[in-house]
Order: sequence, then C-alpha cells, then structure tokens
Amino acid sequence: MELVIAEKRINTTFNQPNNSKKANVFFCDKNVTLYKGDSTEKTLFDRPFADLIVTSPPYNVGIEYNSNDDTIDYSQYLQFSRLWMKNCYDWSNDEARFCLNIPLDKNKGGEHSVGADLTKIAQEVGWRYKFTIIWNEGNISRRTAWGSWKSASAPSVIAPVELIAVFYKHQWKKTHGSKLSDISKEEFIDWTNGIWTFNGESKKRIGHPAPFPKELPYRCIKLFSYVGDTVFDPFAGSGTTLLVARDTNRIGVGIELDTNYCELIKNRLGQSLF
Repeated sequence: MELVIAEKRINTTFNQPNNSKKANVFFCDKNVTLYKGDSTEKTLFDRPFADLIVTSPPYNVGIEYNSNDDTIDYSQYLQFSRLWMKNCYDWSNDEARFCLNIPLDKNKGGEHSVGADLTKIAQEVGWRYKFTIIWNEGNISRRTAWGSWKSASAPSVIAPVELIAVFYKHQWKKTHGSKLSDISKEEFIDWTNGIWTFNGESKKRIGHPAPFPKELPYRCIKLFSYVGDTVFDPFAGSGTTLLVARDTNRIGVGIELDTNYCELIKNRLGQSLF
C-alpha cells in the first residue's frame, strides 16, 4: 500500500523545475524529463527541485565527446567545475545529497589531484562534505606505463579506482519526502562499506565514450534517496541515471548538451534496466 501511495505522488505532484527559455525539454515520459542545455548556465532552472544528484562530469582527459572539449587547461576545467557545482547547489532542496563520481587523479595534460581539487571546490560553493566511497573497477587495462621500469629513478603509480564523493546541502538527516526506503538489509550492510567493487560499462555496447554502469546510480539512489524523490544528473550522457531513477520509482531529471546523446537517452528510455 505504501508503494502505491508513493507511485501516485510521483505521477501527480511533480512540476517542471523550469520557466526559463534557456532549457528546452527534449524528452518527457513517465517520471523522466530530459533537458537539452548547458549545466553551467545558472538561469537554466528557476527554483530548487533536486533531492539527490548522481553524476559523473567530464574528467578533462581527452575523451572525444561530440559537444564538449575534454582537453581544456586545468585552471579552466576547475572554473567549469565550480560553475556547474554551484548551479547544482542552487537547484537543490535543503536536504539534498550530491554523489560526485570523479577520478582520484590524472596524468594526462599534467599530473593533478582531481578528486581533492573538486572536493574542495564543491565545499567552497556551499556543499558540505560527508564521506567518500572508493569505486574499485578492477580495470587493469589502464596500466600502460610504469615510469622507470624496476628502478627508483622515476616510477609511476596508477590506482585502478575512482571516487564517489558524497555531499549534502544544509542537513544530512532527511525529514521530507515519502520516507519510504526500498533497500534490503543485505544491500544496506554491503553498500555502507566504503569500498564498492563492480565493473565499468562498455563504451561500444552503450554507444557513448564515457558511460558509467547502472550499478553506480542504482546503489546511490537506493542508499541515499526515498521512493518518489527527484534524482538529477546535470551530465546525463547516456542516460543511465535517468533510467535507474525511473526503474526504482524515483523522478529523473537530466541535462545533456549534445543532441546525439539526447537521442541516445531517448532511445534507451524505451528499455528497462531490471
């Protein structure tokens, strides 16, 4: 009975978080709305709406996106990150959570501690830090160089992991929403362990240069949101967050800049993940 009530809430009480002409609705279906737009544009939405943000932004490592330059100067990348994270803060409800999937570090275009830098910026724009989950992809194929082979001269260390930094807006404890959690005892015990191990997603299978696996938003959504909450992805990409939000009885809202990826998301929304 409780789940039926929550589903009714999803279908009847959600209003589009936008009166701005700068955000164009590309696709709208049951509990999912995709906007074609730029997440760095602060006037894209006119009011807070997000209960949970789950996203993986561009890493600035030279990935060949259609409509985003992933090779900009690092200082420009940090400014770009500041803009969209501040917008997400403004578009979020007071008890919102923010799950940010980012690399630990990178060495393309110079060696930078991306995880530390973006965590710091998130806090500077207002987000409060809670904890960090380590995603162990087990992807040893990334190993391409050891630096100075078997020598202390100049060795290189590569950690085959990524981070999911978790933040919140004003308070961590949720007091609003349906108050219905759909996570099992086993899932809760397993996922509150700060090391998550599951494989990445196939670029070829999905048709996007940097998709994340459905397991990532699935865990974040079930652990950090109630049934009926609004889940937002400012870099919708291949649409995985939106698909999982829909299939777990949440409201999915996404922004995607590229028309081709918008079409990909629209097509994927005709499928069911589970």
